[in-house]
Amino acid sequence: MSQKKIRKTGQVIEALPSAYFRVRLTDGKEIIAHPAGKLRIYRIKILPGDQVTVEMSPYDEKRGRIIYRGK
Repeated sequence: MSQKKIRKTGQVIEALPSAYFRVRLTDGKEIIAHPAGKLRIYRIKILPGDQVTVEMSPYDEKRGRIIYRGK
């Protein structure tokens, strides 16, 4: 039984240790997220101020995975 992932956009507001980031979503919530997939493999830089797309589980909406870095 798999649940649908929740995708939202937001802005990185702070870089934290161990490749974690504090992201403010467009609805005003703040979550902790880490880079996933190709972002981690190719070591794509994520800086405060970047627009990102975050994927979250319906079980824990305080944590997420950054799946896309916008311009």
